[in-house]
Parts: sequence; C-alpha cells; structure tokens
Amino acid sequence: MPTLTAAQRRELEKIEFDAFMAECKSRELLETLSSKWVALILSALREKGALRYNELARTIAGASQKMLTQTLRGLERDGMVTRTVEPTVPVSVTYGLTPLGASLAELVSSVKTWAESNMVDVIAARAEYDDRA
Repeated sequence: MPTLTAAQRRELEKIEFDAFMAECKSRELLETLSSKWVALILSALREKGALRYNELARTIAGASQKMLTQTLRGLERDGMVTRTVEPTVPVSVTYGLTPLGASLAELVSSVKTWAESNMVDVIAARAEYDDRA
C-alpha cells in the first residue's frame, strides 16, 4: 500500500463522510453546530477576539453558566476553541478561536448577520402564516 501525504489522507477522510447517511459521524457535529449558543460564542470570539469567561458571559445575554460552560467544553473538545488558564489570583481563564474555529466562525457570523438583517421579513412571514392557519 503506498504511503499517503497528510493532504491525501485528509481528502480520503472527507470522502468517507456523508451527512445524508444515517450512521455518518458528521451528523453529530452538525447537531452541535446548529446550537444557537455555539453560533453566538463563535461569533463573539470572532468579533471581539479572545475573551475571559465573564466577558463572554456578559457578551451573550441569557446564557446560563451551565449552558455556556457545556458549550465551551464541547467546542474545545471539537478543536474550535482554546482554553488558556492563567495562574493569577484568582485564576483567569481565556477562550479564543483555533484556526479551525476561526474558519467556522466566519461562516456562522455570516448566518448571524443574515438573521439580524432579515428578522423584519421573517416576523412578517410568520404573521402572514399564522393569519392563514
């Protein structure tokens, strides 16, 4: 069997994943990425740069401590976010985007911007639909 370069291995790995297949592992990732908290965390880190936990919590109104912590852990596990612990008193934790996370954050931020820009039309469409129902 010939030796493959890293780029060739990545290409082969991409071919193996098809989210339309029921057993595909990429579905698990898509489920994670479809969370509003993931979108907001990635967008906040993209727009503001690395943030301490409390700064992130203040930026994303309505996120409970539990949800924010769980989402950050998941993003760290998936290689999207780095967690840097600074040995200060009290300990300071900073979150930032990895290169993989930055590439995703660019896409997610576009969706966030689209949602903000088109919300008036969506509200009107919902009202029209509800009136017909």
